[in-house]
Amino acid sequence: MNAGPPGYGPYGRPVFTPPPYGPPGSPYGPPGSPYGQVPYGPPPPPPVHFSRGVHRLHVSTAVISALSVLVIVFVLGGYTLLLGQTADGVEVILTPRSIARFLLVMMPVAAVAAIIGFWTWWSLKFHISGDDLVVDTGIVRRRNRRIPLSHIQAVDVVRPLVTRVFGLAEVRVELAGGDQAETRFRYLGRAMAEQLRAELLARAAGLPGHTPEAPERPYWRVWFGTLLGSQLLKLPVIGGLMLLVALLAFGVVFRELGVLAAALPVLLGLARGVVAPLVMHARFKAAVSPDGLRLRYGLMETRMQTVPPGRVQAVRVVEPLLWRSFGWARLDVTVAGYVGDRQALSSVLLPVAPRRVAFHLVGMVFPGTDAEAVRLLPAPRSLRSPFGRSAAGTDDAVFVTQRGRVCRRLDVIAHARAQSVRMTSGPLQRLLGLGTVHVDAPPGPVQVAAENRELGEARAIVESAAERAHRARATDQRTDRWAT
Repeated sequence: MNAGPPGYGPYGRPVFTPPPYGPPGSPYGPPGSPYGQVPYGPPPPPPVHFSRGVHRLHVSTAVISALSVLVIVFVLGGYTLLLGQTADGVEVILTPRSIARFLLVMMPVAAVAAIIGFWTWWSLKFHISGDDLVVDTGIVRRRNRRIPLSHIQAVDVVRPLVTRVFGLAEVRVELAGGDQAETRFRYLGRAMAEQLRAELLARAAGLPGHTPEAPERPYWRVWFGTLLGSQLLKLPVIGGLMLLVALLAFGVVFRELGVLAAALPVLLGLARGVVAPLVMHARFKAAVSPDGLRLRYGLMETRMQTVPPGRVQAVRVVEPLLWRSFGWARLDVTVAGYVGDRQALSSVLLPVAPRRVAFHLVGMVFPGTDAEAVRLLPAPRSLRSPFGRSAAGTDDAVFVTQRGRVCRRLDVIAHARAQSVRMTSGPLQRLLGLGTVHVDAPPGPVQVAAENRELGEARAIVESAAERAHRARATDQRTDRWAT
């Protein structure tokens, strides 16, 4: 296969070549077997040819759909059929009469739910035809949707807790084009889901069908203790814990139940700030491969996500105050194809890692760059404060801004990814002769802006960034394929 111009690889543009053994000090050491390849064990499942015939979801999808309807009906009122009046009040009474009444109502519901589940399963078919993913839905009113493989931005394999019992997985295909640009296959067998993901990624990269999945090498693993410590070492969490302890102590000492009730919102806030990230990012592993960075994480819902380097639009290195003494950082990204809630769920590239690892990864998603070496110029001294810091800098490859003292954020965007460069100036800024330079990326959590620059400097930054972006796009040979 022709590898293409220098700097480009067979799986993607730009080349995403892993380092020999991950970043310095990688907890994995020298690579062993890639994930999922065990030297001894059962043979791999036979390959599925998605371009031959038509394919359906796993038949267990109908069962899961029917069970979901039954659970909803039971929770909304079906359980009341088992209730009866006793001397102690209303209780669940399991007598032949109550059970018969319950079955008399629920059996027709179960039959209807089974018909709906089977109808849903039977009505969806899919296959790959040439350069398109074809999805047919409906029985009475049929709908045919052809999705160009070149529009695929990402393919994720998600395994919710309930579906893991059945050995199933959901495949989510993210497309270019907005909030509705997503196709979901609920549910496929796990092996079939991973094969579909691999073939879609390969074909979207311009490779022939049945291309073996690109090999991968372990890159970084986040240990649960590190993840837990990083969530606890946040100022809002520490403040919430102190407030919770104070409220509980006050309520116990003075026997004020109202104060104890006031502790509930604090407890819920702590659960959202600590427990939710732990559940989402538990067992976090990152591996590198020619087609991008592969992430695996999740406790209740496991997710396997591939982030192609060419789809990363902007990167943010976050260093909270208490993390800096441990040398920790978090890496957030804006990825093309993820929008809305999906962007928020898929924006964390590393939940916590040593700072050097975070910057090493920035250099991998933007090959040939060194964001840490870019010289940053601070904002005018007149606007500096002990709680905020603003600085900006650029080189021929990236535009970098930094802000914040308590929580330091370094935003990086490659000139080739910039969609536009503009300057804004609010009423107060105009009085002070200042402006803010925005280097726009697609919508997402990372938006790069150099705040409060002198107007003359801001105009110079706009002209320089626009010229660098123009040159970068002219020399960037990416197409709508990841590799051709």
